[in-house]
Amino acid sequence: MADLTIPTEPIGSIPRPKTLLKAIEAKQGCATDPSLEPLYEAAVKDTIEQFEATGSPVVTDGEQRKYHNFWTYAVHGSPNTSADGFKIPFAAGHTRRMPRLHTKPFRYQRYADQYLSEALRYTRRPLKQAVISPSALSLLYPAQGIADYPREQFISDLLQEHVTEVRRCLEKGAVTVQIDFTEGRLAMKIDPSGLLLSRFVELNNLALARFSIAERRRLGVHTCPGGDLDSTHSADVDYAELLPSLFLLDVRNFYVALASERDRAYVLRMIRDRLKPHQRVFVGVVSPISARIETPEEVRDRILEAARYIPIEQLGTTDDCGFAPFCDDESTSRETAFAKIKSRVQGTALAAAELGGTVDQR
Repeated sequence: MADLTIPTEPIGSIPRPKTLLKAIEAKQGCATDPSLEPLYEAAVKDTIEQFEATGSPVVTDGEQRKYHNFWTYAVHGSPNTSADGFKIPFAAGHTRRMPRLHTKPFRYQRYADQYLSEALRYTRRPLKQAVISPSALSLLYPAQGIADYPREQFISDLLQEHVTEVRRCLEKGAVTVQIDFTEGRLAMKIDPSGLLLSRFVELNNLALARFSIAERRRLGVHTCPGGDLDSTHSADVDYAELLPSLFLLDVRNFYVALASERDRAYVLRMIRDRLKPHQRVFVGVVSPISARIETPEEVRDRILEAARYIPIEQLGTTDDCGFAPFCDDESTSRETAFAKIKSRVQGTALAAAELGGTVDQR
């Protein structure tokens, strides 16, 4: 087994520097103000340097430039949207709200490959890029419809924009493009019948079908119960309601939040029974919504537990979620986030040594 490796990757977001957040606040929340440019640049550079210091074989820009959040960055500032869209309720009692599309057409305001362009200036390590799923953005379209813009045309435009973004990221050199699918588990809370989740999976597979087999090997899907202000939106939804549908998505890599689950063995058994031979699952081994920093030994033990259910050649490690998917979330510090990432990297190396493999250094 000496030639086997255990890859380890981050999910995405890192808490923004306080100087950047205060500057955005001073601009009345106008995150796109040109005067903020030097602060964004400094944040990206520092994030990558700190990522490299953890020993992480794969790095990201920490989503420092994703305006406001990971969900609506692509459409932030769209002139044909209003602020009264879909509500995302969190267990702590607060909500986040999406924009609502009110007139045609649906178009991205920015593609995530622009973040890669900047990050490439600061590192030679493999770069990962997270993008939002078509199913998440489908919630921008209002239930009552838009008079001269049927849903079918909206979906066509949405798929085109998503595929364009992913392909641009691949062409720019992303080692992996991760499609954020946090709404998967939430869908079962909104619609326990499972119909909404089925529609989400079908929509995402329509997009994935436009990529070649080789391209899909560089794609992955991330699922978690949400993470914002140390709270979740769907942790009370049993994974049994999501996982059978999740592994129907036509990608190679799956990033599954696990560290914060009460019964990890229960989830691992379900993953074992549904994981296809060509798929790899990156299990979450650190919890971003917990203030306690896991030790490398704890991470090692979680990986060894996972290896009892998942073949090592199909196993990877990750964080449960991003550390600050919504940019104003200061519940976790940058220092804590990177300490957790360092524990993940070191714990993966410890587990790999016990299992007779190595950490994938790409």
